[in-house]
Amino acid sequence: MPRVSTARAMLLAAVAVASGGCAATHFEPPQLTVVSMQVQSADLFSQRMLVHMRVVNPNARELPVKSIEYRMEVGGAELAQGVADKPFVVPAAGEAEFDVQVTANLANALTQILGHKSRDTLDYRLIGSVSLSSGFLRRIPFDERGSVKLK
Repeated sequence: MPRVSTARAMLLAAVAVASGGCAATHFEPPQLTVVSMQVQSADLFSQRMLVHMRVVNPNARELPVKSIEYRMEVGGAELAQGVADKPFVVPAAGEAEFDVQVTANLANALTQILGHKSRDTLDYRLIGSVSLSSGFLRRIPFDERGSVKLK
């Protein structure tokens, strides 16, 4: 009988370690919001904008961000897409802000923007993923909606 108890104890220990390992690698999706958008230059077909973004980490562990791939939609039409590839760390249960240069294709979203009710704010959707530079989990998807004041 002692062998059965030892085997059972080892099995329970293995389950506990495996459960702890899963919990250690589980991340809640970060929350991304657009803080501001500033038009830097424009022509008939495109606009170059500086987008200031905030990422909030709801996790108890820091997020070592390697890059963020995203697509921005306005009124269901794609406005811009790109990659923010300057690494930074978002502290545990904290936030960080960063700037992204975006070239927007207004041909896709012009009617949505011009037909928008308010000229001061713009509703958007951000879809993409955050790539981490370390840890077991390397990619966290996100899908966020919000509105931003236009400058």
